[in-house]
Amino acid sequence: MAADLRPSIKDEDAYEAMRDDGYSKEAAARIANAQASDDINHASKSYEDRSKADLYDLAQERGIDGRSDMTKDDLIAALHAQRSAS
Repeated sequence: MAADLRPSIKDEDAYEAMRDDGYSKEAAARIANAQASDDINHASKSYEDRSKADLYDLAQERGIDGRSDMTKDDLIAALHAQRSAS
């Protein structure tokens, strides 16, 4: 039934699981659809290998407060802490 409300979501269960984990609607939809299409880059970078701008965007998607004032190391720590808290 929920799939009828969001026809652009290809894997409703994955979408709902990511929303429960705190992902934004957009991020959850993008990831769920990529998983359903088997279109995921499995060679993803660790947080340490990403740029500060990429980490900021990820922190924004995950709703981490105070990200504007964070250094790259602070962003990495906040992202790790959020994943550990889930």
